[in-house]
Amino acid sequence: MNEHARRLLPPMAALHSFMAAARHGSFSRAASEIGLTQGAVSRQIATLEDWLQTQLFQRNGRRVQLSEAGRAYADAIGPALAAIRLATARALAEPAETTLRIATLPTFGMRWLGPRLGRLTRDLPDLVIEFAARSHEFDFADEGFDAAIHYGLPSWPGAQHDLLFRERAIPVIAPALLREHPVRTPADLLHFPLLAQAARRDAWRQWFRHMDVPAGQMIPGPVVEHFLMLAQAAVAGTGAALLPSFMVEPELEAGTLVCPFDEAVVGENAYYLVHPAGQRERPQFERLRAWILAEATAQR
Repeated sequence: MNEHARRLLPPMAALHSFMAAARHGSFSRAASEIGLTQGAVSRQIATLEDWLQTQLFQRNGRRVQLSEAGRAYADAIGPALAAIRLATARALAEPAETTLRIATLPTFGMRWLGPRLGRLTRDLPDLVIEFAARSHEFDFADEGFDAAIHYGLPSWPGAQHDLLFRERAIPVIAPALLREHPVRTPADLLHFPLLAQAARRDAWRQWFRHMDVPAGQMIPGPVVEHFLMLAQAAVAGTGAALLPSFMVEPELEAGTLVCPFDEAVVGENAYYLVHPAGQRERPQFERLRAWILAEATAQR
């Protein structure tokens, strides 16, 4: 740092005393807040005024009041000092080497990762895994995650991809609807409203094409954003839904949904564990990566 740049950075202790006095409008109350004597606070502020060659407070006996220049200076440096405190807090709270942060698609986290967390804790007891929901791609350098769960093609910019498994989309429907309108052939599903997920509006048409069923007479049902909302709508008898098989395992086991035809559409999209280059060189991450890949292999 050159001398000119150094001249533009007043002593931090003086800034601290100044901001405390500016908040309280009192040198004595500022002294109580920061643990100094009133005389020390007064000297710190005098040092700052000498540094800036500007009067920051108007003094009237024991009473002090910010000058116009002092108020403008406090307004300007307040956010900067707050940013320094925040950055320092984050640095002090930097996770240990045994802590890993994973971003996951919300439904994947609830329906695939959630039921496996007990095994994860048992198998890797010394690791602390923090999961956070993210629905879209992001820059790993900006977000601070060690890895993420991605659905689609292996196209995450600047990331390495580990294939977990491809998705099997199966038709499901509430038992009450089946009692009212029995389903014997795939074409019978055309008699029900067909629920859709917002990002996959063409999924039913692909499924009927896979089943060699003309789909020109489909009854459009509600379109929702999240798979769990789609599953709940199907449970409520709103219509038939096409859902990834692993996401509706609890409903199928409980009998609140039924799969009349275990004929799945398996596309080219898949679930991937993605991570920035170099992560595999970290032993703790490699252990977690191996565990997730083993679970995914069992899923396949």
